[in-house]
Amino acid sequence: MVSELKVPTMAEFFAASTVPEVLFWVGCAGSFDDRAKKITKAFVKILNKANVSFAVLGTEESCTGDPAKRAGNEFLFQMQAVTNIEVLNAYEIKKIVTACPHCFNTIKNEYPGLGGNYEVVHHTQFLKQLLTEGRISMEGGTFKGKRITFHDPCYLGRANGVYEAPRDLIRKLDAELVEMKSCKQRGLCCGAGGAQMFKEPEKGDKDVNIERTEQALEIKPDIIAAGCPFCNTMMTDGVKNKEKEDSIAVMDIAELIATAEDL
Repeated sequence: MVSELKVPTMAEFFAASTVPEVLFWVGCAGSFDDRAKKITKAFVKILNKANVSFAVLGTEESCTGDPAKRAGNEFLFQMQAVTNIEVLNAYEIKKIVTACPHCFNTIKNEYPGLGGNYEVVHHTQFLKQLLTEGRISMEGGTFKGKRITFHDPCYLGRANGVYEAPRDLIRKLDAELVEMKSCKQRGLCCGAGGAQMFKEPEKGDKDVNIERTEQALEIKPDIIAAGCPFCNTMMTDGVKNKEKEDSIAVMDIAELIATAEDL
């Protein structure tokens, strides 16, 4: 018997005249991409286990506008952003958590200029907070002694300076955290940023995700940990390109924790 995931909507909270602790912004990838849906489910399982009062917008959530803006369509971005801000402000949203660094960066840094002011946290920051507050515990038996490297998403790391939360969580799994030569402030992009996710690469000697995957393989990890659905796709493709998918897993931080907790 598989227990059903509890995912309440803001509309349900609103109808009951209550407010959740946090709004979970799922994002396009987490909603529609089959691989990223697994990250969404893992994160929801953790939220339920920790008894976090959360809600999603459901059908009221639209793309943040990040791909449109990065691709140069400022007009479309502002249309998408203003539509979302009107919904968020109508619900009087204060705090937003998202598993996508692109959504995180856009809502945190670009929505305020259009009237959307919220406390925005990445899911690794929120998970670290839950751990610190004792609302989740992590027994790292599953990953004890495993070599795990963390690939810094551009919009989490270099754009917003969040480096330690994901790494602290990996250490709590009793895993051996190993760093690639290009990490933290010197992290290399997975190749999907700037709306590149949605187009074929230009001609060149090597795709960015292959270069990044090679950097990861140099340090012989058991798992490449990611904190972004786009990075997850690019690193997974890179591992497949090197025919290492049987020996090296690409997992989101939320999936690592959900697996360790057997959720």
